[in-house]
Amino acid sequence: MSGTTLPAEGEWRRRVWRLALPIVAANALAPLVGVVDTAVVGHLPALHYLGGVAIGTTLFSFLYWGLGFLRMGTTGLVAQAYGAGDHDELRAVLARALLAAAALGVVLVAARQPIADLAFLVMAPSMLVEAAGRTYVGIRIVAAPAVLANWVVLGWLIGVQRVRAALLIQVVMNGLNMALAVLFVFGLGWQVAGVAAATAISEYAAAAMGLWLLARLLGRLPGRLSRARILERAGLVRTFAINRDIFIRTVCLQLGHGYFTVLGARMGDAMLAANAVLWNFLIFAAYALDGFAHAAEALVGGAVGARDRRALGLAVRHTTVLAGAVSFGLCVFYGVLGPTIIDLLTTLPEVRAAALIYLPWAVALPLVAVWSYQLDGIFIGATRGADMRNGMIVALLVFGGATLVLVPAWGNHGVWLSLHVFVVARALALWARYPALAASAA
Repeated sequence: MSGTTLPAEGEWRRRVWRLALPIVAANALAPLVGVVDTAVVGHLPALHYLGGVAIGTTLFSFLYWGLGFLRMGTTGLVAQAYGAGDHDELRAVLARALLAAAALGVVLVAARQPIADLAFLVMAPSMLVEAAGRTYVGIRIVAAPAVLANWVVLGWLIGVQRVRAALLIQVVMNGLNMALAVLFVFGLGWQVAGVAAATAISEYAAAAMGLWLLARLLGRLPGRLSRARILERAGLVRTFAINRDIFIRTVCLQLGHGYFTVLGARMGDAMLAANAVLWNFLIFAAYALDGFAHAAEALVGGAVGARDRRALGLAVRHTTVLAGAVSFGLCVFYGVLGPTIIDLLTTLPEVRAAALIYLPWAVALPLVAVWSYQLDGIFIGATRGADMRNGMIVALLVFGGATLVLVPAWGNHGVWLSLHVFVVARALALWARYPALAASAA
């Protein structure tokens, strides 16, 4: 591998597709961990199993996405080093990120009891739902070091545009998770413990595979890994700054998403479960659309590293146009097959009925949210963490204000409308800062 050679404009569309499609496929597979857990327990006879897993998956989404700077910061820094042809920095970024992932993973495992206590205190579910949720959380959190290492591996692979390797890891992880979940739950009768154990095992398997692939790729690179480069003050300061800002940004995002779940939980177990089923629509769309955002991260980062403003404009234009087209296709897909998807995810009549009522909100969301996802990718590639942090804080405040007005008036419809307001505010806040980003790339 070497620094990027930026193609002529006529080749950009093909290049974006070659880069984006494996990322779209890999990202579309990523949420299947939560989807499989929801679908398997959704076919168990009692409602509290589904509610417990819903709260558990929300907690892990908050925890792991809160530490998503390990992926995003790695991608931006690696993409810029790749664009500049700096192979020693590629190694140094990886080493710093893996050390941080290992340390944070150990902290999460050690703090599993207070983390669970706080989560169930905030969400205040019924006793049966809480018991199921605690079982799920207690088992799955053991895989925290593996999950965070996977974030680093994924970020590095996207940054150097080795996206097929990222897809292969996701295929193996999700295939193993599905097989083990069916075996443990329906074969061995382990219920919620079964889906949690299947997920944890598959996450460790993916981490082992990813690290093996990275070792092979690094063996083909010129240059070397040096302790001095890893501990270089400028590199450490830059890494800390971008990760700090993305961390704050991601915590704000997950506070918004977590509050969405809390609002549903306060309306009863059936509404909590219905929103959890529809949340899978959003997660699947987000991961698919994030494929184009991740392509923008790699291409924008390469352009910034090469200090090529024309390449930056082409990367932004082509990834955004394709993302918009795919988001429209997702809306059509959900509009046609939404009821069927709900039936596949749960057999509980009260949950199906509630989910059908609020389905139109989930159908429309991909086309509303795609612009915030795409701008996230552009700003990550340019390592503009402060802009992302500030924009998300503004959007969270707007979301909170919307819930105060809309939820008392319209109930769960107001919850979903507030979520739409949130993603629009995210996009507008970043769009206002894009001219400064473009100007800095020259």
